[in-house]
Amino acid sequence: MAALSPVLALTYLSYFHSAVLSFPLDQQSHDTSSCGYKSCHATVPNMLNVHLVPHTHDDVGWLKTVDQYFYGGRNDIQHAGVQYILDSVVGQLLQNPERRFIYVETAFFYRWWKKQPPSMQKAVRQLVDQGRLEFVNGGWCMSDEATTHYSAVIDQMTLGLRFLNDTFGPCGRPRVAWHIDPFGHAREHASMFAQMGYDGFFFGRLDYQDRNNRIRTLEQELLWRASESLEPPYADLFTGILPNGYNPPKGFCWDQSCDDAPIMDDPDLEDYNVDDVVQRFEAAANSQAMAYKTKHIIMTMGSDFQYENANLWYKNLDKLIRYVNARQANGSQINVLYSTPSCYLQELHRANLTWTLKTDDFFPYADDAHNFWTGYFTSRPALKRYERVSNGRLQTCNQLEVLGGPSSRKGPFGAGDSETLREAMAVAQHHDAVSGTEKQHVANDYARRLANGWQHCQVVVSNSLAALSGSSAGRIYCDNLNVSACPLTEASKKFSVNVYNSLARPVVWPVRLPVNASAYTVLDATGTPVDCQVVPMSKATQQVRKDRGYAVNELVFQAQAPPLGYSTYSVSVLQNGPPSASAKSGPPAAIQNKFVRATFDPATGLLDSLTNLETQQTIKLTQNFYWYNASDGKSSISDQASGAYIFRPNSSSPFIISCTAETESIQTPELQEVRQQFGPWVSQVIRLHSNSRALEMEWTVGPVPIADGLGKEVITRLDSSIASSGVFYTDSNGREVLRRKKDFRPTWDLRQTEPVAGNYYPINSRAYIKDDKDQLTVVTDRSQGGSSIHDGSLEIMLHRRLLHDDWRGVGEPLNEMSGVFPLGLVVRGRLLLSLTPPALAADAHRPLAQENVLQPLLSFTEGGPPPGSLLEFSGLQAALPPAVHLLTLSQWGQDSLLIRLEHQFQTKESMEHSVPFTVNLQKLFSSLKVVGVSELNLSANQWIDEMKRLDWRPKMAAKPLRKPLGDPSMWEVILTPMQIRTFILRVAPRR
Repeated sequence: MAALSPVLALTYLSYFHSAVLSFPLDQQSHDTSSCGYKSCHATVPNMLNVHLVPHTHDDVGWLKTVDQYFYGGRNDIQHAGVQYILDSVVGQLLQNPERRFIYVETAFFYRWWKKQPPSMQKAVRQLVDQGRLEFVNGGWCMSDEATTHYSAVIDQMTLGLRFLNDTFGPCGRPRVAWHIDPFGHAREHASMFAQMGYDGFFFGRLDYQDRNNRIRTLEQELLWRASESLEPPYADLFTGILPNGYNPPKGFCWDQSCDDAPIMDDPDLEDYNVDDVVQRFEAAANSQAMAYKTKHIIMTMGSDFQYENANLWYKNLDKLIRYVNARQANGSQINVLYSTPSCYLQELHRANLTWTLKTDDFFPYADDAHNFWTGYFTSRPALKRYERVSNGRLQTCNQLEVLGGPSSRKGPFGAGDSETLREAMAVAQHHDAVSGTEKQHVANDYARRLANGWQHCQVVVSNSLAALSGSSAGRIYCDNLNVSACPLTEASKKFSVNVYNSLARPVVWPVRLPVNASAYTVLDATGTPVDCQVVPMSKATQQVRKDRGYAVNELVFQAQAPPLGYSTYSVSVLQNGPPSASAKSGPPAAIQNKFVRATFDPATGLLDSLTNLETQQTIKLTQNFYWYNASDGKSSISDQASGAYIFRPNSSSPFIISCTAETESIQTPELQEVRQQFGPWVSQVIRLHSNSRALEMEWTVGPVPIADGLGKEVITRLDSSIASSGVFYTDSNGREVLRRKKDFRPTWDLRQTEPVAGNYYPINSRAYIKDDKDQLTVVTDRSQGGSSIHDGSLEIMLHRRLLHDDWRGVGEPLNEMSGVFPLGLVVRGRLLLSLTPPALAADAHRPLAQENVLQPLLSFTEGGPPPGSLLEFSGLQAALPPAVHLLTLSQWGQDSLLIRLEHQFQTKESMEHSVPFTVNLQKLFSSLKVVGVSELNLSANQWIDEMKRLDWRPKMAAKPLRKPLGDPSMWEVILTPMQIRTFILRVAPRR
């Protein structure tokens, strides 16, 4: 289709804007005259205004599963039933228009809403329209901030906020982000919240030393500048720290789970206590006010799964407000009111003050001198990896649902959907899910949901590939390739491999398949032979695989896949072919290709040095495995044990597992490996493919032995010649990188009490150390904890097996076992090492990390490709620039798509890529033409030109704002470093 004339284009876009608005965004039929900030109760000038915020905190799984929490099952574990909370709260709100309530977890509210009759839904809509029931945060869950990847967080927020928009219109849109329970707070989360249009952010947990300092300096409310790349105030977010975590003040909990005395206001009662309650409340309010800057304070009146009998709370809160305010006639300067976080925020904004500026994050979090919540950065490493894999599968499912058209949802392989996996992934972002801080049966439930979602998505993927390729041959997915198990490749003499690439640029990916023959022929989509190699399967893989496969060899070849597309490879047994490569005992002097060289110590079998052959730089580099002895909480001065949340080693020096490694090596033109065995429960393969610029380390750890009665926290440590001077760097939720310094916090003078745990930080996708000449970057395949305890070193925690609970609520030790691993969990993962000059490092680690997050999806068919089928396809007209990432591509409406384009480089980190790039939306897709476009905020629940946030003034003088770059045309969009732009596109098939 030719480009529209400017006048016609504007007319069309205006129509498109309103047409799309009618179904996914703010519903215009809702009355917004009395919700949001307009619904707030009046405050009294020159008095201390106490904002009472009735709320419940409903974990989307923790001690019980999501289903058990919603229905109130397994109350022998914990008394909690979310459906009864919502039933009770709504009934109480309807009785008194003065009352307020906030709700957070859309996953629960969505389930409850679907079960309500139309009359109840109408009543609830009225409560929302009048601001009496207010949604805050609004995501599917309250996500963890340390162990989540930004793409999954954006998805789960979009899922929850879209439901609220579709159901309640503008009055359902939250104004405030609310993370009262996560165990530390990431800068990238704050940046995302700002880009989603939130006016403010409140949380409950921060380091005890940080809190004490902020109380003293009246800085518990601040302005968080959450990006070094985005122009202020694009990622600025007003942030408030709640006074009591998220609980009511001591003595004022009136839930059925509490034992505080109710307000007994009959003067004839012996236990009449109104005067006592009022005096204690005034004392609590005045005390709290001394730690904040304005004449307004907030009190969170609720806690975990409270308000199941809301009458108890509201009857006493009504009395509290009445009796405290009655004392104003006698000179009291305290005014109490029902409120919400947004109403409280509005009063802070009206105060027109300046606020301290913060530019780092709130990690690590400690609640006392020896209680650092840094263990959960690694807890349940298998679940963390499965969640990351599932995220990649969801993106593939979303994309192929678009590219395959309507037949992707209902086609030759049946009816499928992406919603099941989307909801499972959204639940998995909860701060007691991917964090690894739930009970074992709950972790099993999260994994089951992800697996079930993938089953639904497999149908979508198969249908879509059938539509695109023209072949409806049966398709098989081998989900155990990480342990080299795939029944089809092990038994078949001829099969096809479809390699789907979800990135918007071509990739070269090492395919590794379990086989039993010694020689194979591999042909690409054009029929051209591809270099391949058969190697013997490692002993470690055979042990981990157990009875899930029987292959003795592995077939390895490099697959190339086009951007947003697939390529098909034909594999067949080669009769009378050359024998497979054999493993030689002992380490080689070195393994190398044209880019990288790694040398090994012949005496120990360990890595000795790493060289970048392109830049001619070499560092000394050794690597080994160690374990920290986890404190049992019985012999230490603090009686604090390591557990699911807390990392508390007994000593600052870890135990080495072995000073040497038994090794064998394989060296072929296509692949070089050094296989290291450090003991019966730790092994590793150091691997270098012919075209790789990164050194791969595939580690296998477990079952961690506990017969000695000691819990163990297993790490790998890289020790180098880099002069890092106590400084290292970690990413925030997979995006921007933050500088870390040992025994240091940027905003207060740290008194370090835990020299190891107190220096651990979350690593979502990469960490690095550097000096003036060299940078060593480690890219991870899941979220893990790590640090640099010694200059020139990086350590990453891989696995934890603990024998004691840490008394933070989960109530069981982190000791994972299963039917597959009855002796203890075995975990496998990989690290990618990149050595570069610092100025070139981002050019290497940015695309490398993205490839690791969104790995190609392999699917298999028996025999060769059917004649006439399309063996290669790309959904793009051309690859996007290396700096630009297609973050989201999913179906939004019948003929509309949701897309997000992301600039994945920070400002100043790359000479080549840290510059603006332009993308033409009409020239994006090969099989779809874009006929309409409208831009939204990051969470896709507001038009970007209607997103107006409250302005906040930092204490420091503001720099003059640069004028944003204007797009060249309505179809051409500019992306600046770290910018994400979100669009709804109206599309039609290309003929």
